[in-house]
Parts: sequence; structure tokens; C-alpha cells
Amino acid sequence: MKKIILLSAACIAVSTVSPIFAADMPLYPVKAPYRGGFSWTGCSFGGQIGGLWNNSRLTDPVAIVQDNIAGPGTTIGTTTARIDSTEFLIGGQVGCDYQFAPTWVIGAEGAVAGLANNGGHSFPLQNPGDFESIAARTDLISSVTGRLGYAVDNWLLYARGGVAWASNKYSITGSFADSPFDFEGLDTRTGWTAGAGLEWAFAQDWSARIEYNYYDFGAHTVNMFDANNAPDGAPLNIKQTAQTVKLGVNFHVWAWQ
Repeated sequence: MKKIILLSAACIAVSTVSPIFAADMPLYPVKAPYRGGFSWTGCSFGGQIGGLWNNSRLTDPVAIVQDNIAGPGTTIGTTTARIDSTEFLIGGQVGCDYQFAPTWVIGAEGAVAGLANNGGHSFPLQNPGDFESIAARTDLISSVTGRLGYAVDNWLLYARGGVAWASNKYSITGSFADSPFDFEGLDTRTGWTAGAGLEWAFAQDWSARIEYNYYDFGAHTVNMFDANNAPDGAPLNIKQTAQTVKLGVNFHVWAWQ
């Protein structure tokens, strides 16, 4: 009987004192426990490195030289020069995604990358001993694309497509009829891109990915200028396509589980 009375008194004391201590305790936010799984909903930014395989077809680099130095009609026939180059790229990207239904992911991304190296091609002209060297270089490539993906927890398999831009520089140098020449042209063109990739969220806020992209910038006319031989410019038709393989890493912000 005494034990029951003592136990009842202790319970009354605890219930009386607890509100007093609770009133004196500061209120701190408590983070919800991590439930597992990864949500692709949110925005991210990061960096990328990789390689670009560039293909340019130039028509007609011989006529530009010979017809502007020796006069119109000097060149007979048409010459198309193909320049293939491999370039290193480094850049960054920013984008946002939304996961729904519940394993599908839709989003948009902007990306830009600078490139190094250039490709070239040399061949003789119609006069013995005359030659020209052609160089093509892409300095910058950028894109704005949408993507659609299928998520399995922290893995995302996706495809993307959209609009792309390339900034190029071309040069034709050499000698014809004992006259040196140095043609240069700049070109910023718009095209389209499509690709696919695999992204892996290796931490709650970080992901890594590998991605392939194909670019088609079509055929455009570029004015090639030489101060002595073509001060007003000479037209050169150039068709350009490119392919890239990129490794990237993203930091995810404004995301929620």
C-alpha cells in the first residue's frame, strides 16, 4: 500500500515540474530524418570536361585564293576540303529538374564550354610550288536544352535536345603566283543538338554524369578577308558538325526530399 502511495506522489510531482522545465527550454528546429532515396526535383550547377570531334567541309578554298589573286575564272572545277579535329573542352552548366509520376524527370539546362586546339589541311595549288594551308578552330560551344529522364533512386538515364551555338575561326594561308596570302574569317552559327547520358547522385547534394552529344550547325557562308587580295571579303561555304563526350559533376541546390 505504501509503494502505491509513493508511486502516485512521484507521478504527480513529475507532471507538475515538467511544464516548468519545458517552458524554460529554448525551441530549436529539428531536421527531419533522411528517408532514403534521392529526389531529382530542384536546381543544380557544376562543371564539365571532355572532348569534341569537329568536322568542317569548306567549299571552295582554292577558288578564293586563285580567283582573287589572278582574277575571276582562274579556277576550273570545285574543291571541297574536309577538316577533322579533336579538341579538349572545359566548361560549366546550370539547370533545373522536376521529378514526377514518380520516376520520370523533366528539366532544362544551359551549358557553355571553351575549347583548345585546331585542325588543319594543306594541299598544292595549280602552279608548281604553290600551296595553301587551311585551319579551322572552334573557340566556344554553348547550348540550351531540355531533358527527359527515367530515375531509379539515385540513378538517372536521360535524353536531351535543343538549340546550340558555335564560335569558329578559319584561316587560309600560303603562296600563289609568288604572292603570299592570308585569309581569315570569323563565324558564330546556330544549330541543334541531341544527346543522352547517365547521371549518378553519389551524395545527397552531389551527382556525377557522363554524356554524349551530337551537334549540327548546317552549311553557312563565311566571308574570308585578306587585306591585300580580298579587302571586301570572299565567300566560303562551310558545313559543320561535331560530337562531344563529357564528364560532369553537379552540386544540387534548392532541392527537397
